[in-house]
Amino acid sequence: MSELAAKGIVKTYGTNEVLHQVDLALESGKIYGLIGRNGAGKTTLLSILTAQNPATQGSVTYNGETVWENPSVLSHLCFSRELNPMTGNNANPMKVKEYLKIAETFFPYWDKEMAKRLVGEFHLDVKKRISKLSKGMLSMVTIIVALASKAEFTFLDEPVAGLDVVARERFYELLVEELSETGRTFVVSTHIIEEAADVFEEVIMVDQGRILLKENTQELLERSYHVSGHEDEVERATAGLERHHEERLGRSRGVTVLLEKGQKLPEQYDVSIQKPSLQKIFVALCGEE
Repeated sequence: MSELAAKGIVKTYGTNEVLHQVDLALESGKIYGLIGRNGAGKTTLLSILTAQNPATQGSVTYNGETVWENPSVLSHLCFSRELNPMTGNNANPMKVKEYLKIAETFFPYWDKEMAKRLVGEFHLDVKKRISKLSKGMLSMVTIIVALASKAEFTFLDEPVAGLDVVARERFYELLVEELSETGRTFVVSTHIIEEAADVFEEVIMVDQGRILLKENTQELLERSYHVSGHEDEVERATAGLERHHEERLGRSRGVTVLLEKGQKLPEQYDVSIQKPSLQKIFVALCGEE
């Protein structure tokens, strides 16, 4: 089993530190969801993991080998990020077919037949210039590059931006199919959390440049509860538990709790207990009080 590991990653731009001592280990054969608010450091982290951006401090290794400036390791990594229809102040003149040809030369395990099949499935006009593509079509190009790269660790930054619901569903189906057939690892950064929750085996939450949580998605959902009711009853029912995102309305109170192993919610209090979605858990942990 392969592993991509980051240890002690710090990234600064001038005096602004955007990543703070990040440790992260990714195992092969999983689909990870990377979620965080805008500016949390997700894209910066992905670019460092794939050696497209140097860390100020710390290291990234693939099976113990340094990733930075190591061609033999980089051949196993792909970071497919959003295409820019502009180059500087000018429209990007490159055609889709030219962009895919460059990708073919860049990724040693490129699957030309898969790329061709996905172009047809997404009804993508390869003769169009990148500057003329809609936001959804730009996303389709990044998805095709990610999947056809056949890289063992493949990272996608907001891949479903601009896609309609049918195309988004198909994208997640393709991820699962590719995982089952090849055992590749995918890390998907997205703001559209709810529809992807069932696909993510593990979720990684990033908040203000730090890894807030990395956990099996189902286990996280199973240990999370939203408790609401009269403030005194809620206080007694959740005393001693890990509490997040307190909400108040008059004498009513609501709070999200995460139970540790062996903990249970007491049953003797007059409170309402609900199971929050992954999106609600994210808001509770990363939203403002």
